[in-house]
Amino acid sequence: MSAVPVVVYPPDESGGRRVRADGEILGMAYSIRDVVEFLRRAGLDTITEDDVAVSGLIEWRGGGPESWPGPQ
Repeated sequence: MSAVPVVVYPPDESGGRRVRADGEILGMAYSIRDVVEFLRRAGLDTITEDDVAVSGLIEWRGGGPESWPGPQ
């Protein structure tokens, strides 16, 4: 993965947030744990939920890392 920001899009009707990196959709996240898993699969093996919440490489759209509608 390059230094291009990861984008976490606003929640859709189902409460999921699309996650994209380097122009590729990594998946639909329903919690910050999902974002961590997608980034691990993309090669960031040691990333944690805390890292995701504060990383300058992640652009949060439609709410930050605490914005997850629906049950967690």
